[in-house]
Amino acid sequence: MEEVIIGGSSAQVLALRIARESGIPFIKLDLKKFPDGERYVRVLGDVDGKTVNVVQSMYQQPDDYLLEYFLIVDNLKDIGASKVKGIIPYFAYARQDGRFNPGEAFSLKTVVNLIETVGTDEVYTIDLHLHRIESISKLFKIPSTNITVVPDLARYVKQNVKLRNPAVIGPDEEAEQWAKVAAEELGAEYDILEKQRISSREDEKYGEVSIKPRTLSLKGRDVLIVDDIISTGGTIIKAMDVLKKSGVSKIYVMACHPVLVENALMKIYEAGADTIIATDTIPSPISYVSVAPAIAAAIKKGGITL
Repeated sequence: MEEVIIGGSSAQVLALRIARESGIPFIKLDLKKFPDGERYVRVLGDVDGKTVNVVQSMYQQPDDYLLEYFLIVDNLKDIGASKVKGIIPYFAYARQDGRFNPGEAFSLKTVVNLIETVGTDEVYTIDLHLHRIESISKLFKIPSTNITVVPDLARYVKQNVKLRNPAVIGPDEEAEQWAKVAAEELGAEYDILEKQRISSREDEKYGEVSIKPRTLSLKGRDVLIVDDIISTGGTIIKAMDVLKKSGVSKIYVMACHPVLVENALMKIYEAGADTIIATDTIPSPISYVSVAPAIAAAIKKGGITL
């Protein structure tokens, strides 16, 4: 079955790069907003009987990009597309992966339901923020593939940064999965920062808590902090403070998704980071690594449910 690629307004350049990497034809969209804020979508090519890969990253204006995605997918099915694959490099609402207070919306569940209901047949994500949910296959009822680009980021570091006696650090337990993968690619040791109680009080509000590396001695070593998302930079800056007190030499930072709100980039550099590296799931000044090759390879392979 013939495949084509289109890109929503958040990811048209990325979609074109994926098309070139994969050799799959690229079809343009006419996308605009009316004066009242409503969106207009028109497909400028033939999709009848074809599999259409819709690339839409949902950052900064996630509600707008989600609605545009729904309009695109529903329209594609109406005009004859036989199958629609949603390529969603940055997946909005992934952090709201549960109901933490009475009456809260389980936002991730709602977004997933809408993506499926509108007519998406298959989904690809990039390093989806899965914390309380075991795997992407537990989230979607349709075939789903979560691609990791941490090896690509680590290879970039290996080729462009001279690390001396390196150690890879996850700033918390959630980041251990990415730190482990990066360490394997770099041939380095890895560790995570964990809280250790140093008083008998069980209430963390009043008890004394120390944050330190779990096992490794880091004095004099170059350290690479690895996480999936940099939002405000608070987690990274807190980790850097701990590492500097441990006597590390240089600190580098690597993340998949550079959300970078509240002047995060400047704050991390001011805190002492030597280099910060991320991908283009969200276009940014530190998007040195493109996810296009990884997505193109996954599309051509047919996806693996993880």
